[in-house]
Amino acid sequence: MSPKKRGPVVQRYAGNPILTRDDVPYPVATVHNAGVVKANGRYFMVFRSHLLNGRSILGLAESADGYSFKVRPEPFMAPLRDGVWGEYEEYGVEDPRICQIDGDFLITYSAYSRHGVRIGLARTRDFVSIERISMITQADLRNVVLFPQRFGGRYVRLDRPHSEISLWSMWISYSPDLVHWGDSKVLVKPAGYHWDEMKIGPGATPFKTEKGWLNIYHGVFRTMDGAVYRLGVILHDLHDPSKILGVADEWILQPEDPWEITGYVHNVVFTCGAVPEEDGTVKIYWGGADKVMCVGTANISDLAAMCLERSRSPM
Repeated sequence: MSPKKRGPVVQRYAGNPILTRDDVPYPVATVHNAGVVKANGRYFMVFRSHLLNGRSILGLAESADGYSFKVRPEPFMAPLRDGVWGEYEEYGVEDPRICQIDGDFLITYSAYSRHGVRIGLARTRDFVSIERISMITQADLRNVVLFPQRFGGRYVRLDRPHSEISLWSMWISYSPDLVHWGDSKVLVKPAGYHWDEMKIGPGATPFKTEKGWLNIYHGVFRTMDGAVYRLGVILHDLHDPSKILGVADEWILQPEDPWEITGYVHNVVFTCGAVPEEDGTVKIYWGGADKVMCVGTANISDLAAMCLERSRSPM
């Protein structure tokens, strides 16, 4: 008997793309790779945009329903010009993730400069003012996401170091104060001749479910026509996030719509934000071809089942 054909895991919103450069009231070339969080009944989206000189800044948009966003008239975060921040943000700030913990909204972002890429950590409580806390990595490290609770009194993060020795893999690290990090170890590696065989990286801030912490990540596959970025899902243990309960063997989303196939970087769906809802679904936000923002929904129970019932080895 042949396997039963399943419908799409992620249901794309019919109104995609939900945000484009035409929605931004200042000159930008792109809108993509946004962190999103829901607080006090409103959705806050911190998105990346290329300026017309090619460097990136972060903008802010708000929504009452998670679909229709209005962009604020000024950028939310731009590279500083002085001091250590000016040195390490010189080429732009990119790919924010938002984590709500201890009354704060913590934002991790990639800071680019002539020295490479480092991860910066900033904090806001009202999405009006923002305070930079620290550069929390050396070069070259990307895709840092924080878990929205402490474990044994320590903060926990996932990241993806750059390495030419081993495949670009997902690691976990711990901190007592959000500034000093250690006890790092590798958790998940790309799988050979698999949809994520070239490299993987944390995507959205992990969120808690009955089965474990769901981590929506990106995986990359090299083709004769270039790389393809897709999304997958990993389930972490509720009490020990370094314990992997399952890595779904199949992707949950791949480039299909025209604005995901063609754009600033072709064939890309890339997430930095996901919002679990009370009805058992999760809104997943992704950048399409590094040019526009899109959204879709998935059943949380389906994502967990993919990890537990149709899993590949994490290593």
